[in-house]
Amino acid sequence: MNFNITKNMKIFIILLTFLVFVGCASNYQWGWYVILPNNKIGLSNIEFLIGGLGYTIILSVISITIAIILGLIVSVASITKNRTLNAINIGYTEIVRAIPVLVMILWVYYGLPVLLNLNFTAFTAGIIALSICESPFIAEIFRSGIQAVPKGQKEAGSSMGMSFFQIFYYITLPQAVRIILPALGNQFVYMLKMSSLVSIIGLNELTRKANELVVSQYRPLEIYTFLVLEYLVLILVVSFLVRRLEKKLRVS
Repeated sequence: MNFNITKNMKIFIILLTFLVFVGCASNYQWGWYVILPNNKIGLSNIEFLIGGLGYTIILSVISITIAIILGLIVSVASITKNRTLNAINIGYTEIVRAIPVLVMILWVYYGLPVLLNLNFTAFTAGIIALSICESPFIAEIFRSGIQAVPKGQKEAGSSMGMSFFQIFYYITLPQAVRIILPALGNQFVYMLKMSSLVSIIGLNELTRKANELVVSQYRPLEIYTFLVLEYLVLILVVSFLVRRLEKKLRVS
């Protein structure tokens, strides 16, 4: 664990060193004052940029949670012997995976309210779109994890008179979750990055905040560099927590 932390810190330091080196070697007149806390403008801008962190985290957590539930339901359909459910699983997975995330966000925000005669906020539309787009990938992760559980254990449960859902809930699912946890962690990191696309419909998350600040400060390079560092730190923290959880589950 300490090795992973050290490795991530080294990557972070190397990136900062690279940015400083490029800044010194270039003829560009850097304006780091816009994001440095040693002056009033920089401190105000930093507070404004970090203000979008809450939306990014909450949006990603809710979306990945719903996507996991949807993915689990779809994955159950794929492992049954019912041909209709298998066809639904294949159709849903192939169709949704073919739709770009940005297109889905725009369609949910602008198109779905027309069909359902409802008004969606940007936050709600973002959750719906991200959850739908992520669910088929999580379904495939669950399917691979379920298939990795030894068949002998399932047969043992069946011989004890357990139903399909009892075997799935008590025997298959707990073991599958341990197997797929690293992959689910990677998908959560992916969700954090994809949440930046919701800025296009006006949600005030990290990317939207950066875009608004660029318009007023006219310093896109410095501000977007700060945005990159925000996402980098956020994702490193999430990766660390996922690895820690994975280690605890492995020990237990």
